[in-house]
Amino acid sequence: MFINEYMVSAPGDYVKVYLFAQMYTGLGVEISNEDIAKQLSMDIEDVLKAWTYWEKMGIIRKIRKSQDDPLQYDVEFVLLKDKLYGSHEDEAVTASDTGINNQMADREYREMFERIEKALGRVISGTEMGEVLSWINDYGIEPEFAAFAVEYCAGKKKKTVKYVEAVIRNWISEGHRTIEDIRDYIGQQEERAADYRRIFRSLGWTRNWTEEEKRIMDRWFDVYGFSIDTVLEACGKTSGISSPNINYVNKVLESWAAEGGSRGESQDGLSGSEIAEYYELLREKDEREAARRRAEVYERLPQMKELDDEENRLGAGLSRIVVSDRIDKKETIEKLREQIEDISAQKAFLLTDNGFELDYMDIKYECPDCKDTGILETGERCPCHREITPQKIKALQKTE
Repeated sequence: MFINEYMVSAPGDYVKVYLFAQMYTGLGVEISNEDIAKQLSMDIEDVLKAWTYWEKMGIIRKIRKSQDDPLQYDVEFVLLKDKLYGSHEDEAVTASDTGINNQMADREYREMFERIEKALGRVISGTEMGEVLSWINDYGIEPEFAAFAVEYCAGKKKKTVKYVEAVIRNWISEGHRTIEDIRDYIGQQEERAADYRRIFRSLGWTRNWTEEEKRIMDRWFDVYGFSIDTVLEACGKTSGISSPNINYVNKVLESWAAEGGSRGESQDGLSGSEIAEYYELLREKDEREAARRRAEVYERLPQMKELDDEENRLGAGLSRIVVSDRIDKKETIEKLREQIEDISAQKAFLLTDNGFELDYMDIKYECPDCKDTGILETGERCPCHREITPQKIKALQKTE
């Protein structure tokens, strides 16, 4: 009976869902819609549509588990021999079909389809109309809600019915059932996305965030209660490390949260901004002293300036080769590296042979552990932070 009366006119995927689930029912084994979708290599939305289709055909029943969540239901197969003898189920199906036809004639539904077609910029097909009506029946939403969802997705240049249904399903699963709730939810999501973009720009990134990075950033706002300005201040701490990353910033903010959100007041009552200014002045002093020592060496050893310039030139050339498509790329890189190593050896010999320490021209930080940033490579606060006093800050300011 299934083959003769139902299978011939049904979509192929819907037949697969019915038969696959029927097999498990015969074995007495429960299977979820997610498992069916995975086993049949289908989208979960198509599995849900299949059950809606077969429910309309009257050969399965949806047993709702919760009035609040239309997606939570068991499927009960109707005995087809009951259908053959004209049981009351046939009448139920006819009534259901009639109800949908009445819905199509209702002004509220006509206005919904007019809004949908205007948003999509085209006339929708009969199949698409049926899918839109299935959203209303499956998710328990109002026609205005369905039209709003299409308009929202169309505004994002997403105009497929499958995409709109996925958005509606996500909204419903998040507990948003009114347009007012959705507008608030969208506003919050867009505001949060703007914060994500500011954070990534501050770290020098142009890519999109991963789900794990999103979870970490949400924790900064929702659990720790930090403002975007505070988060950006923490991102600024990455200027002292070679490879900025989310985990580093997270360590900084976790440290601040553990200190009651004070962002690191010292035992002498110094504010976070005063301490940050201290480290900035300290790094500037380190760089000035290194520049002075470098100038001293250049004055005594002019050859050193020539070697430095040549090393910088080769380094820039190496960077260009690395990103090029040259056939001899590997050999050229190796040759440049050998030349750079040779220059480094010449510089080391020239310095030590003239009474200079090997690292004489390098920046020498007061705290080599954190490189005078106050934050270790792990993202934790450096112990040198505890040694800062108002007197040390004033003394450093006088040297400026």
